[in-house]
Amino acid sequence: MMLTRLSTQELFTGSRWLSEVVITFENGKIKSIIKEGYDPKNAMPLVVPALIDLQIYGAENKLLSEYPEAATIEKIYRYSLAGGAAYFQPTIASQSIEIIFKAIDAVKEYTINGGKGCIGLHIEGPWINVAKKGAHLASLIHAPTTKEVEEIIAYGKGYISMITLAPEVVDKNIIDLIKKNNIVVSAGHTDANYEIATHFLNNGITVATHLYNAMSALQHRTPGMVGALFNHKTAMCSLVSDGYHVDFAAIKIAKQIMGERLFCISDAVTTTHSGIYQHQLVGDKYESKGILSGSALTQLKSVNNLVEEVGIDLGEAIRMCSLYPAKVMKNKKLLGAIEIGGKADLLCLSSNHELIKMIVA
Repeated sequence: MMLTRLSTQELFTGSRWLSEVVITFENGKIKSIIKEGYDPKNAMPLVVPALIDLQIYGAENKLLSEYPEAATIEKIYRYSLAGGAAYFQPTIASQSIEIIFKAIDAVKEYTINGGKGCIGLHIEGPWINVAKKGAHLASLIHAPTTKEVEEIIAYGKGYISMITLAPEVVDKNIIDLIKKNNIVVSAGHTDANYEIATHFLNNGITVATHLYNAMSALQHRTPGMVGALFNHKTAMCSLVSDGYHVDFAAIKIAKQIMGERLFCISDAVTTTHSGIYQHQLVGDKYESKGILSGSALTQLKSVNNLVEEVGIDLGEAIRMCSLYPAKVMKNKKLLGAIEIGGKADLLCLSSNHELIKMIVA
């Protein structure tokens, strides 16, 4: 392939801003970032790392848990790209083992046939606390047996990347088993008190799912999971920055406390009229039987909400949707940054942060 040159007025690498530079890339790899040859007439206003979404359930009226097919994952990929994300984790809420297997099959088929961007399957539940079920179906929620977990891990080897569970209802040996199979364990839909939550965060669970939502709250006498995350030194946590799942003022508070440990997910669902999880668009959020059930976000919208509504610096908002999710996954294929030798996954934006185009390695 020929060497491609892209001039940009402003480049954010994930760590620093550079003005009036040329990015050169070949065969999907970045070769250089230089000032020589800068073309002001054809320069992109802004180039930043492609975004990463670790929790998205469906797109284009196809929910993965209802339509566990490679075609659904392709729709999720298109939705993610249109919202600035080159990488995504298709997610299913609490389901039967049969649907979990079908979702694994879908990820496997999509990947084997050359589908792009899919990090792996994110299984959210059913090993969660029914007291914090949110929109999850209570009848499916249970504590897992070792046999059940072993079967799912064996069936999905190489295609499951994250499991959200409530650590207080799962045996520690099972949590260790999941981690030994290179699957990220995230604490979520949990009613763990402060002491129990802190214990798990100190003993191998490095991340939690959607801060504030479906977890024991911060109260002045019972600090809960939220308090444990706030006080921890290293544990990271996702957040849904749509203003509905979390008030923007609460995001600002969390950001001031957690700093680089806080990152964004879209938590996006889609209109669904069949199956156990039926979502209806109400304004610019989704509800299921009157309960907030998912967002209508893209990751680029997350970035802009963080900047416009929370007052977070643009570079840091981008990191919250790229570099920090990459850090959570500990996957060498995910950089969340623009660097020489790295993949040329570039998000080209207008001066007011609207999508112009995506360049994907």
